[in-house]
Amino acid sequence: MDYQLVIKFWRKSLADETFLDVIEGKLKEALGDAVELEGYDVSPKEINLFMLVSDPRQCFRRAKDVLEEMGVLNGVSAASRVAGGSQFTSIWPPRATRKFKLP
Repeated sequence: MDYQLVIKFWRKSLADETFLDVIEGKLKEALGDAVELEGYDVSPKEINLFMLVSDPRQCFRRAKDVLEEMGVLNGVSAASRVAGGSQFTSIWPPRATRKFKLP
């Protein structure tokens, strides 16, 4: 798996953090062996979920269904980078105006 996919959950769009365990399980179920979950980091403004993938766009398309089902898609942004790299390529939302960055 050559890429790291990062899904950013904006805290102001979340009721609480308890959904993290649930969403990790649902994403693993939906993505199967196409993803290796690496965990997440939490800051006052955002929660970033990290995963290693072979095809970040395809994985996000499949993950998007889970995010939509859980009602959190509107409070999410996503990007990918070569594993170990620093340059992100934005995936969601389409035509993102802000540059994707980690805290």
